[in-house]
Amino acid sequence: MAVNEADQKLSRNALIALVIGSMVGSGIFALPAQFGRTTGALGAIIAWVIAGTGMLTLAFVFQSLSRRKPELDAGIYAYAKDGFGDYIGFASAAGYWIGCCLADVACLILIKATLGQFFPVFGDGTTPIAIASASLLLWSVHVLVLRGIKGAAALNTATTFAKIIPILLFIVVAAIALNGDVFSGNFWGAERPDARDVLSQVRGTMLLTVFVFVGIEGASVYSRYARTRSDIGIATVTGFLTVLCLLVLVTLLSYGILPRGELSELPTPSMAGVMEAMVGRWGGVFVSIALLISILGNYLSWSLLAAEILHSAANQRTMPAFLARENAHRVPVGALWLTNCVIQSFLFVSWFAEYAFTLALKMTSAMTLIPYFLVAAYGLKLASTGEAYDAGERARTTDGIIAAVATLYAAAMIYAGGPKFLLLSAILYAPGTLLFLIAKRERKERLFRPVESVLFAAIAIAAGAGIYGLAVGAISI
Repeated sequence: MAVNEADQKLSRNALIALVIGSMVGSGIFALPAQFGRTTGALGAIIAWVIAGTGMLTLAFVFQSLSRRKPELDAGIYAYAKDGFGDYIGFASAAGYWIGCCLADVACLILIKATLGQFFPVFGDGTTPIAIASASLLLWSVHVLVLRGIKGAAALNTATTFAKIIPILLFIVVAAIALNGDVFSGNFWGAERPDARDVLSQVRGTMLLTVFVFVGIEGASVYSRYARTRSDIGIATVTGFLTVLCLLVLVTLLSYGILPRGELSELPTPSMAGVMEAMVGRWGGVFVSIALLISILGNYLSWSLLAAEILHSAANQRTMPAFLARENAHRVPVGALWLTNCVIQSFLFVSWFAEYAFTLALKMTSAMTLIPYFLVAAYGLKLASTGEAYDAGERARTTDGIIAAVATLYAAAMIYAGGPKFLLLSAILYAPGTLLFLIAKRERKERLFRPVESVLFAAIAIAAGAGIYGLAVGAISI
């Protein structure tokens, strides 16, 4: 191993911070109002149990695959390719990459929108000044990452601690200030307790839980930088469980501070409103500052993940060769340039979009659910066929059950999102296939196998239907 290569390796703690930093963004700061509008405390508990179980099984699948297939880097892409072929592997990489880019756009817009509460010139995050300053931040981070992954990861670790501490403070203060009468009044989410009403609340809340779990794959994507391969699975599960505890505590404790009606009316970030109700105005300002730090760290995490997934796919010859180029610091420079140019393009488009942040947020989740499903399905395939398992190994049955639950959960979330999100995703998948075609031309290989041709045709038709739906207003954002 070259000296510079060794210098860029990441410790277990750095990988855990990458997972937590990827998952903890703006979502946790908006949970009190989002859950308050949809459900009471009981519905929230049920939703977190279902979501926590589903996502925990996915974390276990990532952990198992990191042991069973240690030769596969950037698992969320490599697992799909190894299990289901070149084009599906490409689609997983492209979908995840575009999701990362959209997540970064959402972060940049929200940073400027938060500043707009104090400096009107930034408005809702899409004013000319906001777009210009967001672009400056975009290319400043670009320069930082070019100097080395380890330095960027160290900054991500620092921002992760900086945003976790205010969240922990909120939890402590809320636990002390919790009012049992208020909590019991919010328990059922309705004046007259009804089991069917609670189930309806749970269904309405499930998609909210998907948004806050995106990023669980952080350590897997950066597997080639791990000092020890076993750290990947440990970091994934540890990071997930840490974030799950924070999400549940923030949600449930808020039900003991304000009545549900008041929670639902709090502006974003609603955690600031709850904190202000407990300690006064300074609490709201404090949480707003924590939100800015959180989003900055989240933005850095997504920038790293977006470039890495392209680079790994290019190394496996599924993406064009220029995306595999690295600089002297082993930074995927070609992938980083393309990623940030796409983010910059999305930023310019957001200038003209009425609901830019909402669109970016929804599409981030839509683009990442399919790669999650493919990872879980790959784990199920390995357990079913016995590949990578010794004869008679007991873990095969356990892994198969866990992978089956994870696959069903991911499929259920895609179904819960409805056809609208699949059509909108297809609009981005279809033109993204150009990168796959370029890679095939470079290797002078056949563009599609028969099954892949059918899949691409289905994506193209869905993209056309999505564009038509947007044009006639049949699909709303």
